Amino acid sequence: MTYRFTVTATPIGAAVAVFGDDERILALGTAEDPLWVVEGVTRELRRELVAAHDDIAGLGAQLTEYFDGRRRTFDVEIDWRLSPGFAGEALRAVCDIPYGETASYGEMADRAGRPRAARAVGTACRFTPLTLVVPVHRVIRSDGSLGEFGGREDVKRQLIELEGGSVR
Repeated sequence: MTYRFTVTATPIGAAVAVFGDDERILALGTAEDPLWVVEGVTRELRRELVAAHDDIAGLGAQLTEYFDGRRRTFDVEIDWRLSPGFAGEALRAVCDIPYGETASYGEMADRAGRPRAARAVGTACRFTPLTLVVPVHRVIRSDGSLGEFGGREDVKRQLIELEGGSVR
Protein backbone atom coordinates (compact mmCIF):
# COMPACT_ATOMS: atom_id res chain seq x y z
CA MET A 1 0.00 0.00 0.00
CA THR A 2 1.14 3.52 -0.78
CA TYR A 3 0.55 6.19 1.84
CA ARG A 4 0.17 9.74 0.57
CA PHE A 5 0.04 12.98 2.52
CA THR A 6 -1.32 16.43 1.89
CA VAL A 7 -0.67 19.70 3.71
CA THR A 8 -3.33 22.37 4.17
CA ALA A 9 -2.63 25.72 5.84
CA THR A 10 -5.02 26.46 8.71
CA PRO A 11 -5.23 29.12 11.43
CA ILE A 12 -3.82 26.59 13.92
CA GLY A 13 -0.86 25.46 11.80
CA ALA A 14 -0.28 23.14 8.88
CA ALA A 15 -2.81 20.29 8.77
CA VAL A 16 -1.05 17.19 7.51
CA ALA A 17 -3.37 14.39 6.37
CA VAL A 18 -2.22 10.87 5.56
CA PHE A 19 -4.27 8.59 3.32
CA GLY A 20 -3.97 5.03 2.08
CA ASP A 21 -4.68 3.90 -1.49
CA ASP A 22 -8.37 3.58 -0.61
CA GLU A 23 -8.51 7.33 0.22
CA ARG A 24 -9.43 6.62 3.85
CA ILE A 25 -7.69 8.93 6.27
CA LEU A 26 -5.20 7.33 8.68
CA ALA A 27 -3.81 10.43 10.32
CA LEU A 28 -4.43 14.15 10.56
CA GLY A 29 -2.17 16.28 12.69
CA THR A 30 -1.46 19.97 12.96
CA ALA A 31 1.94 21.52 13.53
CA GLU A 32 3.97 24.55 12.68
CA ASP A 33 6.37 22.21 10.87
CA PRO A 34 4.51 19.70 8.64
CA LEU A 35 7.57 17.43 8.49
CA TRP A 36 7.16 16.75 12.22
CA VAL A 37 3.80 15.08 11.52
CA VAL A 38 5.10 13.28 8.40
CA GLU A 39 8.08 11.86 10.31
CA GLY A 40 5.89 10.68 13.19
CA VAL A 41 3.44 8.86 10.93
CA THR A 42 6.31 7.40 8.88
CA ARG A 43 7.72 5.87 12.08
CA GLU A 44 4.31 4.55 13.11
CA LEU A 45 3.55 2.96 9.73
CA ARG A 46 7.16 1.93 9.08
CA ARG A 47 6.73 3.14 5.53
CA GLU A 48 7.66 6.24 3.63
CA LEU A 49 4.92 8.71 2.78
CA VAL A 50 4.56 10.23 -0.66
CA ALA A 51 3.59 13.87 -1.07
CA ALA A 52 0.31 14.21 -2.95
CA HIS A 53 -0.44 17.17 -5.16
CA ASP A 54 -4.21 16.70 -5.23
CA ASP A 55 -6.86 17.28 -2.58
CA ILE A 56 -7.39 13.69 -1.48
CA ALA A 57 -11.04 13.03 -0.55
CA GLY A 58 -11.59 16.79 -0.72
CA LEU A 59 -10.24 17.19 2.81
CA GLY A 60 -8.26 20.35 2.08
CA ALA A 61 -11.40 22.12 0.89
CA GLN A 62 -13.34 20.75 3.87
CA LEU A 63 -10.74 22.10 6.31
CA THR A 64 -10.94 25.52 4.69
CA GLU A 65 -14.74 25.44 4.97
CA TYR A 66 -14.51 24.34 8.62
CA PHE A 67 -12.21 27.21 9.58
CA ASP A 68 -14.39 29.64 7.59
CA GLY A 69 -17.38 28.49 9.70
CA ARG A 70 -19.14 26.87 6.73
CA ARG A 71 -18.67 23.20 7.68
CA ARG A 72 -19.74 21.32 10.81
CA THR A 73 -18.69 17.76 9.96
CA PHE A 74 -16.04 16.17 7.80
CA ASP A 75 -16.98 13.83 5.00
CA VAL A 76 -14.03 11.42 4.93
CA GLU A 77 -13.79 7.73 5.69
CA ILE A 78 -11.53 6.90 8.61
CA ASP A 79 -9.02 4.05 8.75
CA TRP A 80 -8.71 3.30 12.48
CA ARG A 81 -5.60 1.09 12.30
CA LEU A 82 -3.46 3.59 14.23
CA SER A 83 -6.01 3.65 17.09
CA PRO A 84 -6.35 0.05 18.29
CA GLY A 85 -8.24 -1.25 21.32
CA PHE A 86 -9.91 1.05 23.81
CA ALA A 87 -8.25 4.14 22.30
CA GLY A 88 -10.13 3.48 19.07
CA GLU A 89 -13.38 2.84 20.94
CA ALA A 90 -12.98 6.10 22.86
CA LEU A 91 -12.17 8.08 19.72
CA ARG A 92 -15.19 6.63 17.90
CA ALA A 93 -17.33 7.84 20.83
CA VAL A 94 -15.74 11.31 20.56
CA CYS A 95 -16.94 11.45 16.94
CA ASP A 96 -20.50 11.57 18.28
CA ILE A 97 -20.04 14.87 20.17
CA PRO A 98 -22.08 17.39 18.18
CA TYR A 99 -20.54 20.50 16.67
CA GLY A 100 -20.57 23.36 19.18
CA GLU A 101 -20.92 21.06 22.20
CA THR A 102 -18.45 19.57 24.65
CA ALA A 103 -18.36 16.47 26.82
CA SER A 104 -16.10 15.45 29.69
CA TYR A 105 -13.52 12.70 29.61
CA GLY A 106 -15.72 10.81 32.08
CA GLU A 107 -18.76 11.12 29.82
CA MET A 108 -16.70 9.77 26.94
CA ALA A 109 -15.56 6.84 29.06
CA ASP A 110 -19.23 6.06 29.80
CA ARG A 111 -20.14 6.30 26.12
CA ALA A 112 -17.24 4.01 25.21
CA GLY A 113 -18.48 1.42 27.71
CA ARG A 114 -15.86 1.88 30.44
CA PRO A 115 -17.19 4.35 33.00
CA ARG A 116 -14.02 4.34 35.10
CA ALA A 117 -11.64 4.96 32.20
CA ALA A 118 -11.67 8.76 32.01
CA ARG A 119 -7.87 8.91 32.14
CA ALA A 120 -7.62 6.38 29.33
CA VAL A 121 -9.94 8.58 27.26
CA GLY A 122 -7.64 11.52 28.01
CA THR A 123 -4.67 9.50 26.82
CA ALA A 124 -6.51 8.48 23.65
CA CYS A 125 -7.37 12.11 22.93
CA ARG A 126 -3.86 13.30 23.69
CA PHE A 127 -2.20 10.78 21.41
CA THR A 128 -4.84 10.53 18.69
CA PRO A 129 -3.44 10.30 15.18
CA LEU A 130 -6.64 12.00 13.96
CA THR A 131 -7.34 15.54 15.08
CA LEU A 132 -10.18 17.74 13.81
CA VAL A 133 -11.99 14.94 11.92
CA VAL A 134 -12.13 13.24 15.32
CA PRO A 135 -13.08 16.28 17.40
CA VAL A 136 -10.94 15.65 20.47
CA HIS A 137 -10.97 19.41 21.08
CA ARG A 138 -14.59 18.98 22.23
CA VAL A 139 -13.54 16.82 25.18
CA ILE A 140 -12.98 18.82 28.36
CA ARG A 141 -12.26 18.19 32.02
CA SER A 142 -15.10 17.33 34.40
CA ASP A 143 -14.66 20.66 36.21
CA GLY A 144 -15.42 22.50 32.96
CA SER A 145 -11.85 23.61 32.32
CA LEU A 146 -10.54 22.98 28.84
CA GLY A 147 -7.32 21.08 29.12
CA GLU A 148 -5.13 21.20 26.05
CA PHE A 149 -5.15 20.43 22.33
CA GLY A 150 -1.74 19.41 21.07
CA GLY A 151 -0.27 20.88 24.24
CA ARG A 152 -1.98 24.24 23.70
CA GLU A 153 -5.04 25.38 25.62
CA ASP A 154 -5.32 28.50 23.42
CA VAL A 155 -5.84 26.33 20.32
CA LYS A 156 -8.51 24.26 22.07
CA ARG A 157 -10.26 27.46 23.14
CA GLN A 158 -10.04 28.79 19.57
CA LEU A 159 -11.63 25.64 18.11
CA ILE A 160 -14.44 25.54 20.67
CA GLU A 161 -15.16 29.25 20.11
CA LEU A 162 -15.06 28.74 16.32
CA GLU A 163 -17.85 26.20 16.78
CA GLY A 164 -19.87 28.61 18.92
CA GLY A 165 -19.26 26.76 22.16
CA SER A 166 -18.80 28.59 25.41
CA VAL A 167 -15.62 28.31 27.46
CA ARG A 168 -14.65 29.42 30.93
